[in-house]
Amino acid sequence: MRAWEIAYNLYSNAKPRILSEEDQTWTALKAVSKFYDNSISLDWASNVPGSGAPERIMVAAVQALENRGYEIKDAYELLDKGTKAHAEGDFISLHKISAELRNNFLNATKNEKSDYWNYKGYENFEDYAKDANFPKSEKVDTNTEKFKDQTKAAWLSQIIGAAMGTMVEGYTSKNLYESFGEVTEYLREPNTFNDDITFELAFLDAFKEKGYNITSKDIALAWVGLIPAGWSAEEFALRNIRAGLMPPESGTFNNPFNEWIGAQMRGAICGMVAPGNPRLAAELAWKDGEVSHANNGIIGEVFSAIMISLAYIYDDVKEIVKLTIDSIPKDSEYYSVVKFAYEQCLKYDDWHDALHECEQKYIKYNWIHAYPNICCEIIALMYGENDYEKTLKIITMCGVDVDCNAGMIMPIIAIQKGMNIIPKRLIHEAFSTLVTYMRGYEKITLDELVDETILSIAKAI
Repeated sequence: MRAWEIAYNLYSNAKPRILSEEDQTWTALKAVSKFYDNSISLDWASNVPGSGAPERIMVAAVQALENRGYEIKDAYELLDKGTKAHAEGDFISLHKISAELRNNFLNATKNEKSDYWNYKGYENFEDYAKDANFPKSEKVDTNTEKFKDQTKAAWLSQIIGAAMGTMVEGYTSKNLYESFGEVTEYLREPNTFNDDITFELAFLDAFKEKGYNITSKDIALAWVGLIPAGWSAEEFALRNIRAGLMPPESGTFNNPFNEWIGAQMRGAICGMVAPGNPRLAAELAWKDGEVSHANNGIIGEVFSAIMISLAYIYDDVKEIVKLTIDSIPKDSEYYSVVKFAYEQCLKYDDWHDALHECEQKYIKYNWIHAYPNICCEIIALMYGENDYEKTLKIITMCGVDVDCNAGMIMPIIAIQKGMNIIPKRLIHEAFSTLVTYMRGYEKITLDELVDETILSIAKAI
C-alpha cells in the first residue's frame, strides 16, 4: 500500500463526532510548551545532578567553538540578552535569542589566528589509522575465569569511580581541598545514578547483535531507541539522530561540544570487547565516537579504549600510558595535550605541581572538555604507582569531570589485578545492581552485565 493510500484510508474511514469541552482543550500542547521551556532554561543555567556544580551550556557552547578556532557573530551580545531573559523568566525572548544564537553557531566563521588550525584534523578512521602507531596485539583468552574476573572488576571499577566522582565533579582541585580536605572515602551514601555508563550500555546492546561488524549507524540507532536524553554533545547528537541525521553528521551538525569529554568517557567498553587488540579497540571507539563527536573528541575515546585494551597484556600502568600516547598521530592537537601532561609528570615529583601546569595551560577550556580531563587521567595513572586507592584519590582530588575520569582509569588497574585489588570498603551493596534512566535497562545487575559482555564477545568471535 502506498503512502497516499494509507492516508486516504485513514481520512475516508474517519467518522465525525462532536468533541466534549474537555476534549477540545490544549492540554497536550501546553505540556509540550512547558517541556521546551524547561529544556531551554537548562541551556542557560543548570546544576550538575550529582554534585550541584553550576553550568551555563550556552556560554560553554561559545567557549567550545572558540576553542575549535571559530568566531561567532554577536555571541556576547546574545549571551547578555539571554542571561537577562532567563533571569526574568521571559521565555518568549529566550526562545528567540536561543534560536538566533544557535543559527550563529551553525554559521560560525574560521578564526585564522587560532592555534587550532596548526594541527591536522582527522575525519575518518582510515586516515587516522594511516598516521597512528598502534601497539602490537596479543591474543587474550576470553573463555577463562580470569577474564570473567577481569571483566567484573572493570565494570565494578567504573561504577566505583563514577560513584566517587559524581559527588565532587565540576569543581577545581583547590576548592575540593578547601571544602573537604583529602577525599579518600565516599562523602555520602553512594549509588549508581550516573549518565556516563548509559552510552556504554547502548554500545554493548548494539554489539550484542552486530559484533565486530558493528557500524556507527547501529550505535546511533541504539542510542535513539534506548536513551531518552543526554547532555552537551550527546544531547545534540540525539536531536540530530531523531531528525534523521546519522553518523558522522549526527556528531558534526551544529554540535559545538563535539570535542568535549563525552566520547572519551565511554571508551572503556571498546577496549573491554577488544582485549589485547589496541587497533581493534581504536576502530570500535572511532565508530562509537563519531555518533556524537569529531576529530579530537573521537581521539579521546580512542585513547581510553587503547589504554583499557592494553591493560589485559601489560602490568605496568606507566608503560600503558606511554604506549598509548605514542600511538596518537603526532600532528594532532590531542597528541600535543597528552604529551604536555606526560612531560609534566616526568618533570615534577609532586602530582599537584604537574596538575597546576596543566590547569594553567588549558585554562580556556571548559571543565567538561576532553583536554583538562585527559591531563588528570594521565597524572593519576603516572603518580598512582599501580595502586588502586592512591590512583582513585589522585583522580578524585584533581577535580574537573571526576566521574568520567575515574570511570575510565580505575578499570585499567582492576583489569590488571582482578577483583582482589578492589578494597572491600569501596564495594557498596548498591553496586550489585545498576539503575539507569534508559529504556529497557532500568535495572541490570552487575553479574548480568558481566555475563552479557562475555557472551557478546564469544558470539562476535
